[in-house]
Amino acid sequence: MARDVEKSNRLKEEGNEHFQSNDFLGAESLYSKAIIADDSNPSLYTNRAMARIRLGLYDSAVSDCRESLRLSGGNLKAYFILSKCQLAIKDYEGALDSALQAHRLCVETNDKSLGPVTDQVLRCKKERWEDMEKKRVREGQELENEVIAIMERERDEMLGTCDNDSDKNQVIEEWNHKIDLLRATFEKSRAASEKKREVPDWAIDDITFAIMVDPVITKTGKSYERASIMEHLRRHPTDPLTREPLHPRDLRPNIQLREACQEFLEQNGWAVDW
Repeated sequence: MARDVEKSNRLKEEGNEHFQSNDFLGAESLYSKAIIADDSNPSLYTNRAMARIRLGLYDSAVSDCRESLRLSGGNLKAYFILSKCQLAIKDYEGALDSALQAHRLCVETNDKSLGPVTDQVLRCKKERWEDMEKKRVREGQELENEVIAIMERERDEMLGTCDNDSDKNQVIEEWNHKIDLLRATFEKSRAASEKKREVPDWAIDDITFAIMVDPVITKTGKSYERASIMEHLRRHPTDPLTREPLHPRDLRPNIQLREACQEFLEQNGWAVDW
């Protein structure tokens, strides 16, 4: 079937109108018709993906984003939308990877959407961390239950070898004491480890999204990890946020923030894996 670019563009514009009026089902239908008229336009797939996200059709939206990336060889909008889809279906690793790809393209092209893209990366990291924390807590509880079940079986086996009630009572008392000690040990560990583990925003570098260890501050008062901002300036001698000219000589050590980050890491060793 021959491509009809003019028809496709007209359907796309109609779809945009429906999307802006919150008629996402109508928009999705029009974008689909536009794709039938011209299936080579990457933007049609990202537009339909946005409509499908609003309709809760995340798997279909993921497919649209991947097709857009295939056609375009990689574009910021497709990666950004793909990240949102993957986060919605709890594919945390995929969502973070897509968001980082969007961020990379954003920096390379000096795109004005750096702020929202940075926010998406941080959201992906935080939700991934929260999921890891839930798994850690669940695995700890499962381990406790398994160990106690083993101890109870050993207790019952010993009871089977007892000749009288006195011996049985002694075995029960000894093993119940051991089990109570184990439970108390797990509970003490749980009380410490289940304290909410969260990395504060002020400690995070907005370029690498890691915890800063040697922060420097720009003329506008924004702090970055020294290595990451120096690498950024090597490629783009501009402020990542304002896009105003920025040079290494304009950077100053943020001693107070560095000490705060060091103190946070000393008190929260787990944060190195964030």
